[in-house]
Amino acid sequence: MRVFDRNFIRADGISRKATGVSRSSKHARAAMCVPDLGEGEGTFRLFVEGDVLFDEMIAAIERATRDIRMESYIFAADEVGARFVAALAEKARAGLDVRLHLDAFGAGQRNFRRLRHELKQAGVRFRWFRPFSLLHPLRYLQRNHRKLLVVDGREAFLGGFNIRRLNSRRLHGETRQRDTHVRVAGPLVELAVRHFERLWLDAGQLPASAIPDDTKGIEGLLVPSYSRLCRKRLACLHAGLIEIAQTHVYLTSPYFSPGTVVDRALQAAARRGVDARLLVPRRSDPPVAGWATRAAYAHLLSAGVRVYEYLPRQLHAKTSVIDAAWSIVGSANLDYRSLFINQELVLIARDRTLAEQLQAQYLGDLAEAAEITQPAWHRRGLRARGLEAIGWAARRLL
Repeated sequence: MRVFDRNFIRADGISRKATGVSRSSKHARAAMCVPDLGEGEGTFRLFVEGDVLFDEMIAAIERATRDIRMESYIFAADEVGARFVAALAEKARAGLDVRLHLDAFGAGQRNFRRLRHELKQAGVRFRWFRPFSLLHPLRYLQRNHRKLLVVDGREAFLGGFNIRRLNSRRLHGETRQRDTHVRVAGPLVELAVRHFERLWLDAGQLPASAIPDDTKGIEGLLVPSYSRLCRKRLACLHAGLIEIAQTHVYLTSPYFSPGTVVDRALQAAARRGVDARLLVPRRSDPPVAGWATRAAYAHLLSAGVRVYEYLPRQLHAKTSVIDAAWSIVGSANLDYRSLFINQELVLIARDRTLAEQLQAQYLGDLAEAAEITQPAWHRRGLRARGLEAIGWAARRLL
């Protein structure tokens, strides 16, 4: 068996042939970052509604017979959070090994104390990810932005959904947040366990996995933001897929940082004739993140990238579809913090069914979005240009 890093082409010793890109082509550099995967169909389950996802996650917890591992950036002390606490506590009282790892910034609200007390009383093993420390203040800058649930080493859920009522149509109504999650099974679940354990111990090294040397029979891989060999893993992965695109690139992200390798790859793809599109929200939270995203528009539009702003509700999904064959779903925004600072986790898959489902969802989202045209963008006022300048200056802090 090899470590997870070695499933990545060239940089880690695996065959360079998997992506179907000639080593003499101009896309050769990108092939170094794209995993050698087999082609699958129907391996993963996609979720785009919080109520459906939460029901399925709770059902998985209730089916657990051995252990449960869960981590989240936001875990609100509301009806949804209380429901998960009750389910986790019940399993802990039944003697299962239940662990909950929450980000100290994203989930560390005062009103979470009652739920934490309930977890502790039930025997749930609870841990904050990097609470503020005067001895190591800079460590607080890196947050655990991942969302992961692993049950019995049998099934895992990951993506963009936080645990809160904002994602529930039943509780929040039609203005619920728009997000995406995915369920995985099989050998990837053991890898999910190992990723959880690394952050649970706050270890600096990515552990060895049980993924076999030959990954051509595996339709997907779980990719963290850091590894021993590359601290820009997600940026390289996204740029690599964009650079080998033949027909289209459909990206969804709440935030998009100008000037990154992903930005440059998207522009280059459009210039060579790929249908390159970016979907972002019309209203960003915080607003300065939206200003930073809009600072990228001028160069994107000039290169031929089609940019859309989602209108009906808050957009929080982070997905990519390349050539209706490759997909990325996970916690990582296409901004500086997710690509280079925070702890993130994504699924990259070469599964036709998942890609088609994501593409259909993407086109449906575009029907509820406004396209930003180059003539209209050139007519924007001085105030908008000034806010973009602020966003550009702050892009590495967001």
